[in-house]
Amino acid sequence: MGKRKEESISETRSRKRQRQEYTEENSDESNQEENSQSSVDTNLSSLLTVGEAGIIESIQLKNFMCHSMLGPFQFGSNLNFVIGNNGSGKSSILTALIVGLGGKATTTNRGSSLKVFVRDGETSADISIKLRNQGRDAFKPEVYGGSIIVNQHINLDGNRSYKLKSKSGTLISSKKEELVAILDHFNIQVDNPVSVLTQEMSKHFLQSKNEGDKYKFFMKATQMEQMKEDYSSIMKTKENARIQIEQGVEHLQELKRLYCEKKERYKNIGFVNDMRNSLEDLKHKMAWAVVSEMEKEIEPIKESIRAEEGNTEKFVQKLEECRIKVNEAEEKYKAIQDKLITVSEEAQVLHPQCISLKADVQAKRKAVNETEVLYNRFKTELKRLGKDDEQLCKRIEELKSSANQFSEPEKLERQRKITHLREQLKAFHDEETMIGQQMDQFQQAIYKCKEECARVKREGCDVKQALDAKQKQLRELNDSKTNTLKRYGPHMPAFLEAVEAAYRQGRFKHKPVGPIGAFIHPKDAELTLAIESCLKTLVQAFCCDSHSDERNLQLLMSKYYPRGFRPQIIVNKFQNEVYDVRQRGTHHPEFPTVLSALEIDNAVVANCLIDVRGIEKILLIKSSSKAREVMQFNRPPKNCREAFTAEGDHVFEKRYYSSNYVRPRFLSQDVEAEISHLEKEIENKKAQLTASQQRLYSIEDEIRQNEDHLHGHRRHQKELQKKIGKTNAEIADLENVQEYHSMDIHILKDEAKENKSKMESVKKDMQQQSKKMEELKNILQVAEKKLEEMREKINQVEEIAGPIKDELNQADSELENSKRCLQHYEDKQKEHLVCIKRHKELLAAKEKELEEKVAQARQIYSERIEVNRTVKSLDVEMIRLRERINLESARHGNREEIIKQFHDAKERYEDTNLKVKNLKKFLRLLEEIMTQRFKIYRQFLRLLSLRCKLYFDRLLRIRACYGKILFDHKNETLSITIQPREEDKASLNDVRSLSGGERSFSTVCFILSLWSITESPFRCLDEFDVYMDMVNRRIAMDMILKVADSQQHRQFILLTPQNMSSVPASSRIRILQLQDPERGQKTSNCQNRNDGEEEQ
Repeated sequence: MGKRKEESISETRSRKRQRQEYTEENSDESNQEENSQSSVDTNLSSLLTVGEAGIIESIQLKNFMCHSMLGPFQFGSNLNFVIGNNGSGKSSILTALIVGLGGKATTTNRGSSLKVFVRDGETSADISIKLRNQGRDAFKPEVYGGSIIVNQHINLDGNRSYKLKSKSGTLISSKKEELVAILDHFNIQVDNPVSVLTQEMSKHFLQSKNEGDKYKFFMKATQMEQMKEDYSSIMKTKENARIQIEQGVEHLQELKRLYCEKKERYKNIGFVNDMRNSLEDLKHKMAWAVVSEMEKEIEPIKESIRAEEGNTEKFVQKLEECRIKVNEAEEKYKAIQDKLITVSEEAQVLHPQCISLKADVQAKRKAVNETEVLYNRFKTELKRLGKDDEQLCKRIEELKSSANQFSEPEKLERQRKITHLREQLKAFHDEETMIGQQMDQFQQAIYKCKEECARVKREGCDVKQALDAKQKQLRELNDSKTNTLKRYGPHMPAFLEAVEAAYRQGRFKHKPVGPIGAFIHPKDAELTLAIESCLKTLVQAFCCDSHSDERNLQLLMSKYYPRGFRPQIIVNKFQNEVYDVRQRGTHHPEFPTVLSALEIDNAVVANCLIDVRGIEKILLIKSSSKAREVMQFNRPPKNCREAFTAEGDHVFEKRYYSSNYVRPRFLSQDVEAEISHLEKEIENKKAQLTASQQRLYSIEDEIRQNEDHLHGHRRHQKELQKKIGKTNAEIADLENVQEYHSMDIHILKDEAKENKSKMESVKKDMQQQSKKMEELKNILQVAEKKLEEMREKINQVEEIAGPIKDELNQADSELENSKRCLQHYEDKQKEHLVCIKRHKELLAAKEKELEEKVAQARQIYSERIEVNRTVKSLDVEMIRLRERINLESARHGNREEIIKQFHDAKERYEDTNLKVKNLKKFLRLLEEIMTQRFKIYRQFLRLLSLRCKLYFDRLLRIRACYGKILFDHKNETLSITIQPREEDKASLNDVRSLSGGERSFSTVCFILSLWSITESPFRCLDEFDVYMDMVNRRIAMDMILKVADSQQHRQFILLTPQNMSSVPASSRIRILQLQDPERGQKTSNCQNRNDGEEEQ
């Protein structure tokens, strides 16, 4: 604000309304008093135009002090009265005006920080002030228009922000510098008590006992205090400059003495110039001699570069041949690999068919066996019936021959016994047939149970192996809590220590890197299973730089791992930088590759996975349906050969394979979750094993029961066979009795006939069963043939896969050899190019040095000199000549140093002399200016004081009072004395001895006096008539109205709790009546007493 005050003071006489100039500096005080009196009369009587720029059009408050909402208040352009009882918001408006236009909180005498102005319970307060911006003094009218809106936002922490808007509400700026520029342009000084005088400031001014404080108030109000401080600062600068001049004069004398001494020595060194000229000629020759020798050194280097560049083409051809071989080997390897994948897929497709055919053969074999059992049973029955038929025929013949030898009763008895025995025999045969069928059933049940038992044993063995593997994995995971390397096996930490020890002993050229899984970390935990399914055993693999390192690592592994269980070893040339795969890698906007989804700690590991697995070409897609859509339904992304899902499924362009992995084993970061999952799986496996054992016990018990039943039936069958034999013997004995009866013969013939009928039936059944058995055998043979063909196919596929694997290994070896050959020639080419580059760099350095030497030589001597002498001989002669010059210089001093010292001394003397002269000239000019300005300042101060006295005295006389203001500019004091009645001028009183009304009246008179000598577009006065009686109020009011009428270009805002009903109605006068807030009311209303609109 100090700068603004200084500028406003200095520009007051040159801007909007010019002050009267005073040119007679030596006029006496009486003349000044007369001139000032006439100026007062003129100012009080002149009518000016309505204020157009800088006056306040309106103000609105929100959550400010104790009010939630005040306004908006529309002010008139000339005289405004804001009336209302205490608490209605008058002082809040005045405080908001100071704060809203950038004033400090301390200026308002209402608090030390802005945060006190935020209403209790609210987080911020807002002030909106609209300034008129019209006429020829408008500020950026093309930007702001006819009004400038200043919005200020105050936070609860005491910070505030500004928004400067145009008349239309458009935001123009939020910088305080813009507000400062606007206030400077309008000469608005909210911290000047004359512009905005609060009640507390007026009270302090009138009741202060210190006359020096009153003088400071006057100086601050008129801005003479700022001018005085500026003059003091200039005088301090002048004093510092004077001290510098005194010091500079002393230093100048010393420099002049030194300059004279150096000048005398300079005159005494002219006789060594000849020798120096000769030395200069030798320098010229020396410079060009150096150039000639360097040109001779450069020529062999150029010849060497030409020879090396001639060999470059050979390396290029060799490299091209190696690259072709590598490409061919890669294509061959890829073709064989695809062939092997195709064969493996064929084998995988054939295995389910083989299992199905095997089950079909077993079912058909079982049907054949069952049919064969029935056929054999029919065959046995046919044989038995044949024997019975022979016996019947024999018996009939015997009976015929001996029919007359026995009596009739005996024949009947024998026939009865034979019939009874035959019935028993038939019952025995039926029972034997039933037991045979039951024995077949028991045998089939035993066969099925044994098959089930074998299956359950196999499943139990598989579960036991899986359980052991899970328990081993659980132990490894538990061990990995303390050492993560144990996740790759219990021997891994010890093995890595052995590798480290072997490397320190020099057994490895480069330390092997592994296991690979320890150097890779998935960025997304959901893709861990997919990455592990992709890398498979590579997670446990090791990387070696060379085959010799590989052999040493294999030898070391044999001590820790049995054959067949050793980690894979990959030989790949170690490099410190990861391959640039931006051209050959795949890119997808949504899904990452395996390479981008991993954080890889070692460049060797990254390069190894790129070479061996091509991880830059494999996408990771969480959803299987999305993976099918990307890889199969649409064309796969460029360079992408395969993809993996979050479940570990493998997706090709035309194939899809489900994963055998359920959980990640090595790369999972949540060990506790994996341990918990494994423990659950182990519990499930144990439960499966227990259930399998229980099932096995049940099946074995069932087998034992069936075998017991089978043994019992076999014993019963043997007993029946004995009974059948015995019965047949008894029948035979009875039939052998030589008795013949025609009736018995007839019965036997009937039996023989029935027996033959049975034989025919059995033969027919046997033929049908034989035919059925043949058909089933044929079907079985066809099924067995198909099964054999399928097995043959599988064997053929496996036989085909074996050579293909050998061929793949051979192709891999050839590819590795081709790569090593290519790497060898690449290294050779690099060495060759490095050699050429080194020679070229040497040549460039030599040529650059030659150019520098030529440039130096041309600086020494512009034309080239053909020199036949060597550098060494020239150097010897130059040394001899320098010695002579030095010898002479020792006598007279060094010439260059003397010349240099002379010129330096001369330059310092002349420069210092010029500075001292300029500084003296500046001080003389400054002294003249300051004398003139200070004289004007004193005159201006006296003039302001005189005008203030005259205004004050004139205004007091309106009330028939007498008083005066005494200025003591020397002691910087100001005293005010007032006599209420002019008759008693001898007894002047201090303002503190006056009544409240008289004191308020004197305050108004003094303020009006200060108003007359200061410039501001508006003036604010708080409660100017609070202690006046009706007479003093009327007189003060008339004075204010008269001043306002005479200064229509200025705006007056007067705050009072008194009723202004006596104020005459006028378009220039606006009265704002503030109402007392009702209980619970948050918005203070105002009523405009003027019905008419203000004329613009």
